[in-house]
Amino acid sequence: MKLVGYARVSTVEQNLDLQVAALKAAECSEIFTDHGLSGADFQRPGLRKALRQLKVGDMLVVWRLDRLGRSLVDLITTVNGLSRRGCDFRSLTESIDTSSSSGRLVFHMMAAMAEFERAIISERTKAGMAAARARGSRIGRRPAMTDAQTCAAWRAVEIDLEPISEVAARYEVHPKTLARVLREARID
Repeated sequence: MKLVGYARVSTVEQNLDLQVAALKAAECSEIFTDHGLSGADFQRPGLRKALRQLKVGDMLVVWRLDRLGRSLVDLITTVNGLSRRGCDFRSLTESIDTSSSSGRLVFHMMAAMAEFERAIISERTKAGMAAARARGSRIGRRPAMTDAQTCAAWRAVEIDLEPISEVAARYEVHPKTLARVLREARID
């Protein structure tokens, strides 16, 4: 049996070292990675390569269940697909090993709990955002330009006929951002 490891981090700032070290300690003969890719997206190059390496009797190993994926449906589909191919799955942190019937049961229970937790977090986040809006707080990114800057930029582009690229550089925004801000402001 060959152990094939898979590690993933969602953002470029995150580091794969902890996961890779754990997979090496678990004696994975090959380790495939995806850096800066969401677990919600199952079209990941490293994951595809890892899955292609698996033969009958092999095992896919991840450091933690959520490194394989975020969606319960996708996790179960992937692990069931491995099973149909005669391969097993192991998650080191949750001690899940589908080479046994109890491991398969634990996998399904853990996956359901993980999805439930994400749903609760999402609901709390949405409720918090709604409460902030009700208090009058602005949600999201800070505007690229103030109202005064927008008016001055509009005058420069529309009245003084300055090139939008020069005006954008003056306000340290991209020309497309300036064009969008001016469109949204609809200054007359």
